[in-house]
Amino acid sequence: MIPPSLSELSGPAFGHNDLTKSDSDLTRQHKAEPQGERIIVAGRLLDERSCPVAESLIEIWQTNAAGRYAHTADQHDAPLDPNFTGAGRALTDSDGWYQFTTVKPGAYPWGNHPNAWRPAHIHFSLFGPSFLSRLVTQMYFPADPLLPLDPILQSVTDSTERERLVSTLDFDLTQPGWALGYRFDIVLRGNNQTPLERKS
Repeated sequence: MIPPSLSELSGPAFGHNDLTKSDSDLTRQHKAEPQGERIIVAGRLLDERSCPVAESLIEIWQTNAAGRYAHTADQHDAPLDPNFTGAGRALTDSDGWYQFTTVKPGAYPWGNHPNAWRPAHIHFSLFGPSFLSRLVTQMYFPADPLLPLDPILQSVTDSTERERLVSTLDFDLTQPGWALGYRFDIVLRGNNQTPLERKS
């Protein structure tokens, strides 16, 4: 048995109840708005032929703006945000589009090596017809200076594949004066596949 990592422990564990609008808006799940920079993350879920994957469940989880997961296993001394749980879910539409409103996650220290910090990232969990077909990946942010120093991202040895894990600032998604938008398309198979975490 391999003990679960903090990112796995902090992932969402939703039941099969119907989705609500607040499930995909992580800034509206509590009594007040969370601290941090509000962002919109959206993109399309595609197959190897660039065809949309419709009605597919996508879950995300992340740290708050200070770089802390809302989980008891996270002992980072950054503050918790009572108005941010850091987990959401959405269904793709008929064109494969999904969208989340959240806050930009913070970097956080981890014990991989001396002075090690994970860059800001959002975990994505993708479901097919059953839980057994679950796939997991991570989305990073452009121009983050920690990207070249992150062993997890750098474990994807091909630079073109690595770039597929980095979102793109998208002013078509941005809402002026309210939130920046980031585009992150996910390709499930084929030559342009988004790198996925390999579970042992």
